[in-house]
Amino acid sequence: MLDISSRVRVHVETLPATQNDMGVCDAFEQYVPVGKPDTMNAPHPPKVAGIDSTVPSPAHTVASVTAGTSPAPPANPQNAPGALLQDRLAGWVSDLTTLHELTERLARASTLDEALQELLRAGAALVGARRGLVALEPADGLDPATTIGLGLARADLGHMETVPRGALPYGRILDGLPGADDGIAEPDLFAEKGLDPRHREVAARLGYAASFALPLATGAAGRLGAAVWLYDEPAEPSERQRHLVGLYVRHAAEHLARLLELERTRACMATMAEELLPSRLPRVAGVQLAARHRTSPRGGGDWYDALPLPDAALGLAVGSVTGSGPSAVAAMGRLRASLRAYAVMEGEDPVAVLSDLELLLRLTEPARSATALFGYCEPALRRITLAGAGHSPPLLLGERRTEFVETSVSAPLGMLACWEAPSVEVQAEPGETVLLYTDGLLHRTGDPTDRAFARLHAAAAGVPKALRRDPGAVADHVLRAVLPEGADTADSREDVVLLAARFE
Repeated sequence: MLDISSRVRVHVETLPATQNDMGVCDAFEQYVPVGKPDTMNAPHPPKVAGIDSTVPSPAHTVASVTAGTSPAPPANPQNAPGALLQDRLAGWVSDLTTLHELTERLARASTLDEALQELLRAGAALVGARRGLVALEPADGLDPATTIGLGLARADLGHMETVPRGALPYGRILDGLPGADDGIAEPDLFAEKGLDPRHREVAARLGYAASFALPLATGAAGRLGAAVWLYDEPAEPSERQRHLVGLYVRHAAEHLARLLELERTRACMATMAEELLPSRLPRVAGVQLAARHRTSPRGGGDWYDALPLPDAALGLAVGSVTGSGPSAVAAMGRLRASLRAYAVMEGEDPVAVLSDLELLLRLTEPARSATALFGYCEPALRRITLAGAGHSPPLLLGERRTEFVETSVSAPLGMLACWEAPSVEVQAEPGETVLLYTDGLLHRTGDPTDRAFARLHAAAAGVPKALRRDPGAVADHVLRAVLPEGADTADSREDVVLLAARFE
């Protein structure tokens, strides 16, 4: 920090670029002495966006002086304070710009894995390392807990896990040992006395000779984990590098805490949705069943069901509740449970089942609507009697035909004062498969409705002959063919349900 007793006007044409080629300040006004300083102009410790001026200045701000010799006098003594101020400000602006760009990149990471990878890359650049790893292990003991490496293969991470936890710097941080808040540096592993033999062996195998570890922690969430960067040669980050990476990691930990909470919420919603769906499909002679379900991160209301009915029959159903989040998931559970009860009582009449379900929905949840498709399946006759309420038609595929089943057009449940639509019968041939699906399968394609239906038809027609004996393989092939690359696993607001029934 400079202690300047009078205002000086300094003109800086161009500040030097940073060591990372990040950030240039266009111009500063140079101050010249003008009278005595007043109270407002008394020296204050300046602080630029979290960069404390009391930390050591960047290396280029102080000229090296050999001990025992006197520095050469400046060419123009009047410009010496201005030149030093210029260099000091250039270093601060350089650091500020670097941190700004790195934190912007981190903020663009929308998933926990992406954020951890970005943390490793940015930290490696700040401390001058090439490799590293981050161990996510929240202090509350809840998932997710994972280890991600930078420049380290999965086998390399496995080798490091064989080292006793207390012998690794990040292991001591995770164990909460004192003295690790400011980081743990091991500048020369092979010169250290008392280094664990297994640690020495693994370091030699992986080819690193030094390390620097920092804790990942926030005031609200506590310890989240630890990050460590590995050097190929004996090395140690400078005091300035420690300061910058410490600032960055503190900001990153806050962002990671938010993403961690979001990841836990998503996992909780997915678990709730899965628990409300069948844990296993029934085994019924004459028909093979398979189901695929892709839950949206917000938690959607798509569902499916297959339940044995009297007289060796089978009830097949798919549906979707409007909305997303916990309320939609809960409504989906209530609707599915109600449909199961109505199917047991009068499943041979699908229209009556959906009529009862529509009445229940209108009386108990008047602000919500739903689509549903229910089929009364008689495996021995290879026949399904279907009724649909605002739902997409099933798809029938076999060796000689691939076609949509013509169902009557009707409104979704809860949108009319009284719902009723005629049912249709589907007569399948041996070896043919009936696909029931929700609209999310079509919406995730991103195509208009007619093109999405055409894509689904082409995917079903293109199922290889060798896969047609397995309804699960048929469902997987259709999902891969219908959804664009990445849409099967990408975050989407749409649930996807696919229920396949193959007749023997």
